[in-house]
Order: sequence, then C-alpha cells, then structure tokens
Amino acid sequence: MPSTRRHFLSAAAATAACSLVPFSSSSKVLAADPPERNGKSLLKLSLAAYSFNKFFARRGTPDEIAAAEMTLEKFIDYCAEQGLGAAELTGYYFPKEVTTEYLLSLRQQTHRLGLDISGTAIGNDFCLVAGEARDTQLAECRRWIDYAAIMGAPAIRIFAGKVPKGDTEEAAVERCIDGINQSLDYAATKGVFLALENHGGITATPDQLLKIIGGVKSSPWFGVNFDSGNFRTDDPYRDLERIAPYAVNAQVKVMLHTADRKKAYPADLSKVIRILQNANYRGYVALEFEERNPFEEIPKVLTQLRDLV
Repeated sequence: MPSTRRHFLSAAAATAACSLVPFSSSSKVLAADPPERNGKSLLKLSLAAYSFNKFFARRGTPDEIAAAEMTLEKFIDYCAEQGLGAAELTGYYFPKEVTTEYLLSLRQQTHRLGLDISGTAIGNDFCLVAGEARDTQLAECRRWIDYAAIMGAPAIRIFAGKVPKGDTEEAAVERCIDGINQSLDYAATKGVFLALENHGGITATPDQLLKIIGGVKSSPWFGVNFDSGNFRTDDPYRDLERIAPYAVNAQVKVMLHTADRKKAYPADLSKVIRILQNANYRGYVALEFEERNPFEEIPKVLTQLRDLV
C-alpha cells in the first residue's frame, strides 16, 4: 500500500476511534494509533498453552504441577515437535511462586529448541473501583511485565474487565483506560507490549474496544490482541476487520459464535487469515484451541494454518 494512503487510513482509523470517546479531564494525550506497517504481511505461527487448559495445574505447587498431564516444559517440547517457531506461555499455568530461575529456564529451553516465546497472558480486571483489589491488579500487571521481560516475551495479553455491580460502563471504561495507561508507562521501560484483547465485558463489541483505544495514550508499546473467536456479534468477520489494524498480537480459534451466544459454528480460517493479511499485520498468530481432543486435533489445524499463511 502506498505510504500516503497508509497514513491516511491510519489517521482515519485513529480519528474514528477518538470520536467514540467523550472528552474528560483524563484526555491529556493523543489516542493510541495503529502500529506502522511496511505494507507487507508476515504471519508466524504459534500455539497458546491454553489449548491444553484442562491438562494443566493452575498456579500450583511444584508437586501439583509435576503431577499434571501437561506442564509448560512439556508444552514447549510439544510445540517443537509440531515444527512451530513459537509458543505462547499463558500465565495461568506458571507456579504459584514464580522465580527468576524458573523464568530463565523457560527462556533457555525455548531458545535451545529454536522457539520464540510469542507472549504470555494475565487475567486482570482494570474495571475494579479504587482500593486494595485494584491496587493488586495493577501490581500483578507490573509483575508480569517483569516476567515477560526476563523470558524475552515481547507481549502480554491483557484484559479490560467487566462493569462492577451497581456501577456504570462509562465509569468502568475510565478506570480501565487509567489502568492501561499506568501499566503502559511501566511496560515501556521494560520493552514489553501490552495487547488489549477483545474479550467480552467492556470489549464485547468493536465500538467498545475502540472507545478504550481512543482513551489510551499514544505509545508504540500498546495495541490489540486480535482474537478471532471472541466477538459474539451479528458479523464477527466485519468486526474483526475493524480491530485488525491495531493488532500487535493475534490469536485464531476454530469456532465462532452468533450474537445470541448460544450457537457456535466452524470459523472460516482462510477468511480470518485474510483479514490479518489485508491489515498488513506482521507478527505471531497463535492457535488457541478450545475444543475437545486437542492432542488429536491441533496437528490437523496447524497443517491447515500453515497452508493459509
């Protein structure tokens, strides 16, 4: 895409996002812009550890983790066996007590096997009202920024959260934006991207997600984690096209959902990949498999994705 046209489209997208955000006293900086591309897409396959969710121990003791059918070390080996070049080490499956030595052991193992760590993820909620619970969320985010930096993981998937009972969405969005901005200042000092995922709650629709983006300060360390399976709208493909320009990380799922949240149907993976390519996305595309029989089915999906990318 010619440079002038790319800049025009980027400016137009940013302006559209800004227009969704009412002015407030916190609006002191320019809104986050789509990342600059070079006009050519490059997709690198990864696999999210969440694909084996039920086989992991969550935040367990060393004994609990060792007894589980899947561990992060086994998962890294699995990714290498599948011929992948990257693995997403989802934060839920790390030990309850995370040490620098453990993080470095994962970094050593992945590099020795020729794998990148495409990212990690935390289950934060930035909609919480001021108080100890919110402070804990912010501290947890900073801690995982540190963990990502030690492992050499370029990005963390973060979440916005849900409107607390009795509160308004407008107030929750303001707190979410503030939480992202605070965390973003710290992430920038560590060289770690914060990738906001479209994940229900106050990011259930593209309009909601773009409203938050419009309030986040302009930073090269912020963007969207594009998740192909999380919009439950009338036309998920249309809505994914709207957020793809902001992607700094991406996930694909094999199923989509209708607006009534009751019916799931197979995703057109070629269409999903084409959306990323048309946005000139360059980066990791992690398969997050949530269906049955992951050991049997994941290799089949990876074969299909290899053909598409």
